[in-house]
Amino acid sequence: MHVAPAVPARHGLASRTAALGAALAWCATPAQAADTASASSVWAVALPSFVIGALLALWAGRRHWQALAALRRSRDELRRLEEMLDLWQWRSDAGHRLQTLKAPPGSAAEAEDATGTLLWERFTDSDTDAASLRSQLDGRLPLQDVEARFAPAHGGPTRRVRLQGRVCIDEAGGFAGYAGTLRVLDDPLPAAPDASAEAERESFSYTVSHDLRAPIRVVEGFTKILKEDYGHALDRIGNDHLDRVLGAAARMNSMIDALLTLSKLSSQPLARQPVNLSQLATYVAEDLRRQSPGREVLLHVEPGLQVTGDPTLLRLVLENLLGNAWKYTGKCRSPEVWLERRPQHPGTFTVRDNGAGFDMRFAERLFGVFQRLHSASDFQGTGIGLATVRRIVRRHGGEVWAEAEVDRGASFHFSIPPG
Repeated sequence: MHVAPAVPARHGLASRTAALGAALAWCATPAQAADTASASSVWAVALPSFVIGALLALWAGRRHWQALAALRRSRDELRRLEEMLDLWQWRSDAGHRLQTLKAPPGSAAEAEDATGTLLWERFTDSDTDAASLRSQLDGRLPLQDVEARFAPAHGGPTRRVRLQGRVCIDEAGGFAGYAGTLRVLDDPLPAAPDASAEAERESFSYTVSHDLRAPIRVVEGFTKILKEDYGHALDRIGNDHLDRVLGAAARMNSMIDALLTLSKLSSQPLARQPVNLSQLATYVAEDLRRQSPGREVLLHVEPGLQVTGDPTLLRLVLENLLGNAWKYTGKCRSPEVWLERRPQHPGTFTVRDNGAGFDMRFAERLFGVFQRLHSASDFQGTGIGLATVRRIVRRHGGEVWAEAEVDRGASFHFSIPPG
């Protein structure tokens, strides 16, 4: 006796439909069905089964095409989202070597063959930055808004970028590398100068700064002599003019000192070690109180702010940021200054105040040399402090930026990646 093929119970819908078709074909053969029933009986059973099988096949086909259409819609939506976000995509292996580096969909940039390149070699241009990124990767830490440098292989200027990355785990639960994105920021970076040009520029800056002191000493010296020997013969307005000359000479000397300090920062080696920013801030605040004994400023310092960096340079960062906050709260009735960790960003810190603030349209000017947003008559200063802060923070592999509102205070954020 010929036995009809069985319909598998545990296979997918398509398999069961195919098996049902085979069974119907067996029933439709009179020679095979003659020993079980008459032809009419067979057709009475087979016809409803055939109809049901056909309906099931149509239903399965419809579901299949619906699933394909939904998948296409999802892919189209994902592509449109990627185009809006304008993100590069990258993937690395367990040895931190790039496997893929894809340009944003719809952009003019091309995908790059970056296979085998170490992440810190591709996205940094200094030993300090490379060591900072490598320490995070070796610790298998998430990459969250990591400042880096990136120059497309097919041409284009070097730009600042922010890296995002998450650890990938393989099927066995082991470390499989990173997958992440890269957002290109707006402003291209200037081309990196060669070592000889940098040395020549620093030498020139140092020489000019010293040569500038000679005429200032002459002006300052003769003005003091004039005031001491002939001040009694001048009226109040004449003496006031002499005081203005002496004040301008003193400010010029301060600016030269600050410029010299700034020029030395590029060549000064970093002495990295654990640094307690909270403790440094306390020392800086004591100095500020001694310099202005009549002022009452409420200082809030979050305890336990630990980083790895050069303690001398990081103290200079706090001296400038806390000093500015101290200065620009000078007209507040209840001045307050804060040093705190930025929420959800362990390596980022904020110095903020409730002082004069500034217009955010001019925020980037703050970090230039001799750039000021307030007049010297309102708030004294050299205009070099924030340029010094930026140079120190970047040498540590971090970044500094500002947020403010006029008459509602300012916040200066700076990041110090794990060293």
